[in-house]
Formats: sequence, structure tokens, C-alpha cells
Amino acid sequence: MHTSQRGFTLVEIAVVLVIIGLLLGGVLKGQELINSAKVKSVVSDFRSTSTYLFSYQDRFRAMPGDDPGVANRLAGAVRASTGGSVGNGRIEGLWNSTTPTDESVLFWQHVRLANLATGDGRSPAGDGIAIQDWLPRNAVGGRIGVTGTPPIAGWAGTFFICQDNLAGNFARQIDIAMDDGLPASGSVRLLPGGAANGVAINQTDLVDSGIYTVCAAF
Repeated sequence: MHTSQRGFTLVEIAVVLVIIGLLLGGVLKGQELINSAKVKSVVSDFRSTSTYLFSYQDRFRAMPGDDPGVANRLAGAVRASTGGSVGNGRIEGLWNSTTPTDESVLFWQHVRLANLATGDGRSPAGDGIAIQDWLPRNAVGGRIGVTGTPPIAGWAGTFFICQDNLAGNFARQIDIAMDDGLPASGSVRLLPGGAANGVAINQTDLVDSGIYTVCAAF
């Protein structure tokens, strides 16, 4: 008796490889679309946050967070007592501060109570408030913050918006979308991940796998 063994034909193997290629292509394309959506969301957060500030300033003739008369304007609002000098026209305190009485933290309560931004308008120092949960986050879970103090020495601007926990490829795309694509120049600059301030990242040091803080000057 003769036993015959039948393997896959070249056509069958080719069909399988095509199907695998299509599946991999779909997965990669889907991931690319997700990443693109996250970058757009982060860029939108920069623009929205600046709009909150300008709108508040236009309505009340004061900076949110730095407003000395906020308690009389907005029910439940807290006047800052740390982070800087209230009423001097600058939002002081570190952009990533977690001190509930800092100007840079109370910025968020003021714009929320003014119905310019969504979120919890209670005092960040209130009972039951977890400050890390109360503060706003971007699409990748990083902090969004505002300060009037340049996070990079000598950088000109009225105020600065920073976001962290951003991968190098995200940070590069954000810089290209908003500025010149160079991490150490222009109105958008990069810092090491989680840094409150420091020296801007050079182009040669920027790697896709790294984690960075992206700041924009306004």
C-alpha cells in the first residue's frame, strides 16, 4: 500500500500570507489612527486651556488663579494664598504643583466655576478631594498645567501651558503641529518627563521611546 501525503500548495500559502498581511496592516493602521487622535487631543488641550485664560481675563479683567477678587465673583471660589503674589497679573506657582492654595492649581477651580471649563469646581483643599484626581489630565494620563513662570530660563511668554507623560513620537508630532518641530526652540519646547522646569531637550536627544513634558508659550 502506498500512503500519499498532501501539503499546502503555493497558492494556499500565498493566500494565508496575504490574509496575515491584511490583518497586520489593519492592526498597525488602527494603532496609527489611535495615536493620531491622541496627538490631536493634546494639541486641543493646549488651545482650549489658553482660551479659558483669555476668556476669563476678558470677562473679569484678572487672571484665573491670580484673581484677588474671585471669592466675590464666583460662589465657592478660593483666593490663592501661596505660589506667588495674588493680583500681580501673573499665574505663579509650578505648572505641575499639587499645593491646593497655589495660583497655578486654583486656576482650574476659577475657570471651572466661571463655566469656561468642565470639571470639579469645589475647593481642591476640601475634605474628600484627592488632588491628583481633581487636577486635569490629557489623553495619555499626563498632567495639564499653567504657570506664568518660564519653565525654561529666558523663555519669553505671558504664560506657559505644559503637559507631561508624552512619548517622544507624540511630542515630536505636537511640536510639528503647533510650532517648528524643533524641541529646544520656538513657542513649543520639550523638557524631561515630569519636570517642572529645566533645560530644553535637544533634537539629538529626543527619542521616540522617551517620555517628555511639552510646554507651549503664549
